[in-house]
Amino acid sequence: MGIPLVKTGSAPAQSRAPSTKQLGDQAEDLALAHLQRAGLHLLERNYRTPGRGGGEIDLIMRAPDGTCVFVEVRRRTSGSHGGAAASVSRTKQMRIVFAARHYLMRLRTLPPCRFDVVAVQAGGIDWLPGAFDAAGV
Repeated sequence: MGIPLVKTGSAPAQSRAPSTKQLGDQAEDLALAHLQRAGLHLLERNYRTPGRGGGEIDLIMRAPDGTCVFVEVRRRTSGSHGGAAASVSRTKQMRIVFAARHYLMRLRTLPPCRFDVVAVQAGGIDWLPGAFDAAGV
């Protein structure tokens, strides 16, 4: 009677659903391509402030007129509960504005700025220029 053979090595690859991070990255890729087709130029991606409690900006773009555009990308599978754009809470807006101020401190001259939201949903991409104002948060 022989000893059963045990195969060692890596297990067969199983198809896994993409992670939340991967889905978020895909949404950012779609938003970036959409904005670039509209003539915006990428300055920074995933800009983070140092330390705890800071903020993060998904995309920092320059519009053809020189405006610095801080973009929050949101992905939702459905439009229920207000959809992707409605998920940008006041707290999230405050963190984005904080990070934008941190980014702008590095510049010699302050360009005109605005805060956009790009909502990626099953129905496509909704770009909301000037979705919120820094003074309002």
